[in-house]
Amino acid sequence: MTIDIDKAIANVVRTGKVSFGMDSALKSAKTGKVKLIVLAANCPSEVREDIEYYAKLSDVPLMTFRGSSLDLASVCGKPFSVSALGIREPGDSDILKVTEKPEEEEESAE
Repeated sequence: MTIDIDKAIANVVRTGKVSFGMDSALKSAKTGKVKLIVLAANCPSEVREDIEYYAKLSDVPLMTFRGSSLDLASVCGKPFSVSALGIREPGDSDILKVTEKPEEEEESAE
């Protein structure tokens, strides 16, 4: 089953709890207090590397949005560019399904 990422992000912004911005995403990656971090494809590489590093340490899943920060902003319905998005609560969205591994992979990992 594939999910529509744009719809899932729009839904989580409407019904869940999210934080916008690179500083917020970096802080969330360090503390591990988010369920997923979404980065725009054009997120500055030095910021992306920091977020990826801390997300890995805190075991926070990371997803790269295929569009630019302006594309991500329009999906979120925001009048400003969004390079990074931290998802604390998914609300009615199924966005967290993108981080789940297929069942065969989970069984072989045990």
